[in-house]
Amino acid sequence: MSRYGDLQKQYEELDRRYAELYAKHSELEYEYGRLREDTAEREQQDQEIRALHQNVRKLKHDMKNHFMVLSSYLASENYDAARAYSSEILEKLNSMHSYVETGNTLMNHIVNEKLQFAREQGILLKAEIENLSFARMSGMDFTALFGNLLDNAIEASLREETGKREMVLLVSERQGYEVVCVKNRISSSVLERNPDLATTKENGGQTHGIGICRVREIAEKYGGMYDIYETDGYFCFAVFIPK
Repeated sequence: MSRYGDLQKQYEELDRRYAELYAKHSELEYEYGRLREDTAEREQQDQEIRALHQNVRKLKHDMKNHFMVLSSYLASENYDAARAYSSEILEKLNSMHSYVETGNTLMNHIVNEKLQFAREQGILLKAEIENLSFARMSGMDFTALFGNLLDNAIEASLREETGKREMVLLVSERQGYEVVCVKNRISSSVLERNPDLATTKENGGQTHGIGICRVREIAEKYGGMYDIYETDGYFCFAVFIPK
């Protein structure tokens, strides 16, 4: 009986050590995966920054020639040509990719990708971003949250007239919550026309409903909440994730 008891204790000890080692292995595997993701994101960020620097160098090289052309037009009092040429330069400057540094590698990639796309579609995008980590969220959930919020606003903005397309991204900390708020300019109330935000993209209707279920799931998963409202001509979608 004593021998059996000793073997039982040894088995339990081995089982405990195995569980500890397995947990440690899983933790290391998870950290390794995160490091690989972080490395890939940093490489992507480096490529984007290099592309930006290259564009700036090209612009700096070209500006001398641009000013010479403008000076020539002004000297000959050809003001219409000078205005037209100035407009071309400004249009080129506005279309250039400006890199936003948020302090969060994954957020950098998402925000800059959406910023570039929005500008290509003629959407003015303003951003006020605090340096927050969103450490409790997995990379997949973080990407899905930001991606859905920004995609919804872009889809809705494209239904507005050219020249009236505008989005605002706000990332801040409020009373223990990490908050993401995305606003898009609207010409008329969305909530009055579609209070349930039903998705009707197939027939060309309102698209704000796309992704709302996914955003709601993510907020609830982390014990957070969300708010949808309209103010000062903007449709607003805010998500609150507790730190």
